[in-house]
Amino acid sequence: MTSEMRTVAEAVAARWGDHRPGLWCGERVLSHHEVAGGAAARAALLDDLLPAGGVPHVGVLLDNTPEFPLWLGAAALAGAAVAGINPTRRGSELARDIVHTECPVLVTERAWLPLLAGLELPGVRVLVTDEPEYEALLAPYLGAFPDASRARPADRMLLYFTSGSTGAPKAALCSQGRLAAAGHSLVAQFGLCADDVHYVCMPMFHGNAVIADWAPALVTGAGVALRRRFSASGFLADVRRYRATYFTYVGRAVSYVLATEPRSDDRENPLRLGFGTEAGAVDAAAFEERFGVRLVEGYGSSEGGAAVQWSPGTPAGAVGRAAPGLVVLDQESGRECPAAVFDSGGRLLNGEQAIGELVNRAPNPFEGYWRNPEAEAERRRGGWYWTGDLFYRDADGYLYFAGRTDDRIRVDGENLAAAMIENILARYEGADAVAVYGVPDPVTGDQVMATVAGRFDPLDFAEFLLAQPDLGTKMAPRFVRVVERMPVTATHKIRRAALRGEGVRCADPVWWRPPGERTYRRLTPEDAEGGARTETRGEQPPGPKRDNAPPARKFYTKHNHPQHAATKTPT
Repeated sequence: MTSEMRTVAEAVAARWGDHRPGLWCGERVLSHHEVAGGAAARAALLDDLLPAGGVPHVGVLLDNTPEFPLWLGAAALAGAAVAGINPTRRGSELARDIVHTECPVLVTERAWLPLLAGLELPGVRVLVTDEPEYEALLAPYLGAFPDASRARPADRMLLYFTSGSTGAPKAALCSQGRLAAAGHSLVAQFGLCADDVHYVCMPMFHGNAVIADWAPALVTGAGVALRRRFSASGFLADVRRYRATYFTYVGRAVSYVLATEPRSDDRENPLRLGFGTEAGAVDAAAFEERFGVRLVEGYGSSEGGAAVQWSPGTPAGAVGRAAPGLVVLDQESGRECPAAVFDSGGRLLNGEQAIGELVNRAPNPFEGYWRNPEAEAERRRGGWYWTGDLFYRDADGYLYFAGRTDDRIRVDGENLAAAMIENILARYEGADAVAVYGVPDPVTGDQVMATVAGRFDPLDFAEFLLAQPDLGTKMAPRFVRVVERMPVTATHKIRRAALRGEGVRCADPVWWRPPGERTYRRLTPEDAEGGARTETRGEQPPGPKRDNAPPARKFYTKHNHPQHAATKTPT
């Protein structure tokens, strides 16, 4: 795609006549020319299906099949927008997503038809891509030429749902111009080119796969290899099969790949780079050691209101340098937070003062939410873009991610960032995954609770905590829930809101430290009914009392904590 091409439609049309392999999915291979032609045929069909004067939206409820990118291209050519529908939604919530985005056409496949049974979807025409009727409907339009002349950069292109801890998901808007620009940015940042093969294993109803993987492939003319659904066991085989050089990830995907059985030839693969969010520095280092592939984590709000780009020289643990207009503000006073102060070991000494919400005071490309003015107003307070994410910055202007604003825990008057505690607990050898959140306590405000997936030994865990020099006196978990597998969303993000809502009253084993004790024991129903609460003032980190125990100190670490990706796209 040349610099003059400012729309997704132009990028789709540019592949007409390009007979190189362009799209792989299982045994099926389409050339770039066939992809452009397929998008043109569906665009012509869409023109006839959309009601005159109606909202030009098409819902797509599909796995990562070739039909998904074909309909993305079709929508771009037709000047329409794709609403990615999450198949993990059910019943009235699923119906709400489709109705809310006003989709007169819904594209799906037989596997998802049971989800639609009994739903009230007035005025919605359902197309089933693996039914004979679909092929017959599409047949008259085959051979259509991809004409990009109707598309404009400002045309709505995507409606992708973000998630939050409360309320219904919001449908964030993304125009053709913003999507094309995002593709260009990533191409420039990572030196991507037409010879690359982009492995798309994250679900395409989520912005990460479309914005960070499909869009840069589209603007360079690179190949795209689709995985119908993410598979940790199939990851390396796919990479080798398709000769993939670039992939994106979200949430726990990297840890799942690392949990597969190591092989002596793991480093024999064509990958150059992985780009994503929430892998954490521990897993990123392990991934590079095992597969020889560097993982880069950056930050970008789903809605496009703020972005931080990694660059060479970025310190370990930092996301990147703050662009003009990006500031960290105290949530109560609205004043800019002071720069972080670190000790000689790289630990943050003034987290209470330095951690605040990342705010963009410069002009930004946030395009709003579909039919949700209240949510837009929350993001655009005072004319600035408030990300809802916690950060701190160092004296050189580099930013460090510290969690979501609703993940902040307040224990005995002290604000703690859940991501900082997770960073420390991730060092525990028995943990495959860790989530930290607050549970209410009438005395202290919150208590720290952790969910640990993997092996947990209460004595060993207490010893581990005692040995962490950067574990502040109020940061040690009061409660530890132990699960076999961390509950995650369809995009592999940890379901913190659900864990927080269940608290200590859950079906899984919960361990806790009673008042005045330094070790953990099983929480009983009587403990839970009694509130299992305690004062924390002056407590030391838990663990068997030892004469040579290091003193408890109140500081955080700037190394090895999770960061968000340049498409911290809908969660």
